[in-house]
Amino acid sequence: MKLRFRGIALLMLVVLTLTAVLGACADGKGDVTESDAQKTADQTQTSDAAAQTGEAIAGGEITVGVAQELDSSLDPHEMVAAGTAGTREILFNIFEGLLKPDSDGNLIPAVASAYKVDGAVYTFTVREGVTFHNGQAVTAADVVYSLQRVANASSVTTYVSAFSAVTRIEEVDSRTVEVELQEPDSEFDANFTVAIIPAGYGAQSGNPVGTGPFRFVSYAPQESLVMERYDDYWGEAAYLDKVTFQVYASSETMIMALQSGALDLCAKLESSQVTGFNSEDFSILEGTMNLVQALYLNNEVAPFNDVRVRQALCYAVDIEEIMQVLADGRGTPVGSSMYPAFAKYYEDLSDAYPYDPDQAKALLEEAGYGDGFTMTITVPANYQPHVTTAQVIVEQLGAVGITATIDSVEWTTWYNDVYTARNYEATVIGVDASFMTARAMLARFDSAASNNFTNFSSAEYDAVYAQAQASTGDEQIALYKRLQEILSEEAANVYLQDMCNLVVMNSKLAGFLFYPLYAMDLSTVHFTA
Repeated sequence: MKLRFRGIALLMLVVLTLTAVLGACADGKGDVTESDAQKTADQTQTSDAAAQTGEAIAGGEITVGVAQELDSSLDPHEMVAAGTAGTREILFNIFEGLLKPDSDGNLIPAVASAYKVDGAVYTFTVREGVTFHNGQAVTAADVVYSLQRVANASSVTTYVSAFSAVTRIEEVDSRTVEVELQEPDSEFDANFTVAIIPAGYGAQSGNPVGTGPFRFVSYAPQESLVMERYDDYWGEAAYLDKVTFQVYASSETMIMALQSGALDLCAKLESSQVTGFNSEDFSILEGTMNLVQALYLNNEVAPFNDVRVRQALCYAVDIEEIMQVLADGRGTPVGSSMYPAFAKYYEDLSDAYPYDPDQAKALLEEAGYGDGFTMTITVPANYQPHVTTAQVIVEQLGAVGITATIDSVEWTTWYNDVYTARNYEATVIGVDASFMTARAMLARFDSAASNNFTNFSSAEYDAVYAQAQASTGDEQIALYKRLQEILSEEAANVYLQDMCNLVVMNSKLAGFLFYPLYAMDLSTVHFTA
């Protein structure tokens, strides 16, 4: 197609979005062990490097470029509660839950060697031989402490609302823990990916201690985080001796460092950022981000409290052009708050609002905005693909008489003002699923949800959502799809795409895996002979 978009400087910055994602659900009965974990989603990954041959070499160290400063606290429970994703993506290597996701979308035992579900009661067997990075053996008491910590409703920083469904957390013996819910819930398994930490250890914020394949070494704010292989890891050991995550304030500087060899890997890049990397020295890998990028609208603020205006915006935005600008057409259009990796829950509504400027103008006229209006799109400055998307949207909205300007702010400002205080008109961001459940993609639009940062309110939506939570199986799936239809019909937001994830990696490396969630697993990455 011929692009109308011109004159945008495509800066070079890594996209980081809101929370960690996708999941796998047990069937609610029977025993689950490593050999029979339930698979709920297919993850497609494309990589020339995946076919790379050569013997894997244990050892060595790499430096990974990141464009966002990490959170001030490295406590995994605080990051879960806050809904941040960038730091959680990195600390995926350091922390594990009773269960953890694998790269195929399976939910598999981790700190637990097995578990069984009997109605609303989960029984976990704590794995023998698991130690924390301080050398302390993991016991049932640590598991109880960790789960109670996130279930503590009086805690502002570590409370995870999903655990409000838990009525009992009990240490049966030193290797057995029971967790009871108010009622059976086929999606709750994914919540047990919450990190298991040492009971009573109070220094997680600055010196995190987990059970993962890497252990924390050091963190210099605005500079770097260093981790090294944990040699006493219970599972398959990491190949690399050491990984340094180097923080860059400038995307141009980060890409130049990658080109010079100072960096070995950068992820979540735009297509314009990966041009110029030759195949002899670099591998370019392609996956998906498993998120819903959208122009999110504050539904309480005029004129976005008028469904006709919201629908007009949907018709005015050309998603194909956005995808072309960002990634040469790569990505998957979405029409509601769900992405394709949630296969059985996903309803393809991407054609609900075809690009139609005339229809957009007609709806604006009907709503009393025939002469257009002005609006501000607040975007976190360090998420360049979101900034670029906003720039394309500004030009597209201008074609139907809407004057949009971009307010580019720091991440902490965006999080505090937009996500927390809901003091904004519109924003471009990517939203993923908390604790890997499809429910998380829809729960935030319940009018009473604490994370309903778009202030969307629909009596029908609330009623269907409540009905879905009381349902299971095919009935629940049908209700989840109806919720997606309501969001589309109401044009709750201008839904855009599940973005393409481009990774550039030193060609001497192999083993990088795309996960169906927001994680960067470096335990499988290795040098080749």
